[in-house]
Amino acid sequence: MSSVAIVVLNWNGLDDTRQCVESLYGQTYDKYSVILIENGSTELGTKECMAELQQTYPDLRVIYNERNLGFAGGVNMGIRHAIERDFDFVALFNNDAVADKNWLYELIAAQKEHSSGITTGLLLHADGKTIDSTGDWCSIWGLPFPRNRNNKRDEAPKSEPVFSGSGGASLYSTKMLREIGLFDEKFFAYYEDTDISFRAQLYDWGVYYTDAAIAYHKQGATSSKIPGFAVYQTFKNLPLFYIKNMPTRLLLSTGSRFALAYILMLGNAIKNGNGAPAVKGWIAQIPLFWLHAIPQRIKIQREKKVSASHIKSLLWPDLPPDQTGLRKFRQLFISKK
Repeated sequence: MSSVAIVVLNWNGLDDTRQCVESLYGQTYDKYSVILIENGSTELGTKECMAELQQTYPDLRVIYNERNLGFAGGVNMGIRHAIERDFDFVALFNNDAVADKNWLYELIAAQKEHSSGITTGLLLHADGKTIDSTGDWCSIWGLPFPRNRNNKRDEAPKSEPVFSGSGGASLYSTKMLREIGLFDEKFFAYYEDTDISFRAQLYDWGVYYTDAAIAYHKQGATSSKIPGFAVYQTFKNLPLFYIKNMPTRLLLSTGSRFALAYILMLGNAIKNGNGAPAVKGWIAQIPLFWLHAIPQRIKIQREKKVSASHIKSLLWPDLPPDQTGLRKFRQLFISKK
């Protein structure tokens, strides 16, 4: 039986974390440990809550970070801990989510059947009526997006390969992580899970979605605590995600689309009152693009094990479904023909 370390990140979310940990200790799969990363919270009662949880669950491992390292840096602490102790897999789970009792069992079962590097499941919204994600796609516009978001639960697709797993509730092979590296900490939060999945695809590790591994997520419970945070991170991270991973032979066809989408998204953010965090994100990505993303690109593209045509076959062949503004802009040119 494969050993699994479940890594949970807490940042100022004690009530959610209690429910999350309780659901994880109710799993039907036997061989797992829970690693709780306390990611520099400022919430009163944090240390007392951690102590209470360890008293309730004596084998719970708590790792304290002195400051907030973001999602990527935070979970990497747990991943390194798991790799050093030779766990076979690491499962990441959002602290504002709860897991069905068979969640981990079904992820392991699907991984064994399909030998996937990353295995993800059916992540529902907290009420269980609609879908948060069934993994993620990356479009031919270079834009990642969650699959099936806000669709009704009964519209969830059947189990199948997918482009990316959700960092909120997915299983990662430690053998794969040793080869391709951990989450990119320059992302801090947002798109770091799609970034590592793109890298996994480039290194020929498959990503698989199973509809039997179910979890329930309070979408945005953490990011909503910081006004403008999601906007800032989006405009900082999208160029890094794109340039690190997109194969050279696809840059011409996808790059012009990506640049247009990014510019229009920036203009829309300014128009809708989110200009300050959007522009700050755009400025922040400039040095990261040249000093981090480009060197990373050189390494990743040199080491990749699949062809550009293979990656092209995995890309969503249209705009992301939620990009209504881009669709209207495109329609202006289609209508003139």
